[in-house]
Amino acid sequence: MRGLIDFLWLHTWWTYDPGSDWYAQPYHWINLVEGCFWFGFTSAVLIRYAKHRHTPLELLYALAFFTFGLSDFRKAYVVHSWLILLKGVNLAAIIYLRWYLIKHHYPQSKTF
Repeated sequence: MRGLIDFLWLHTWWTYDPGSDWYAQPYHWINLVEGCFWFGFTSAVLIRYAKHRHTPLELLYALAFFTFGLSDFRKAYVVHSWLILLKGVNLAAIIYLRWYLIKHHYPQSKTF
C-alpha cells in the first residue's frame, strides 16, 4: 500500500535535462509559453471583473487560471504525480467556474 501511495503522489515522471532527450527542449519551452497564456487568461478575467464586478467568484476563477499557469512553469522543469493530480483538480475547477459564471452572470458570452 505504501508503494502505491508513493507512486500515485511522489513519483517523478520527468525531469528537465536539456541534453538528454530530443523532446526535452520543446517540452520545456512549450510549458513556459503555455504558462504565459494561462496568465493572459488570468488578466482577461481580472479585467472583466474590474469592469463589471458581477461576483467575487470571478476572483476565484482568475486564481484558478493563475495557479494553472504556475503549475505549467513547474512542469517545464519536473513532473511529479502530485503535480498531475493537482492540475486535474485545477482544470476541473476552471471548467466548473467557467460554466457557472457564463450561465449565471454572462449568458451572452461564450469566450471566457
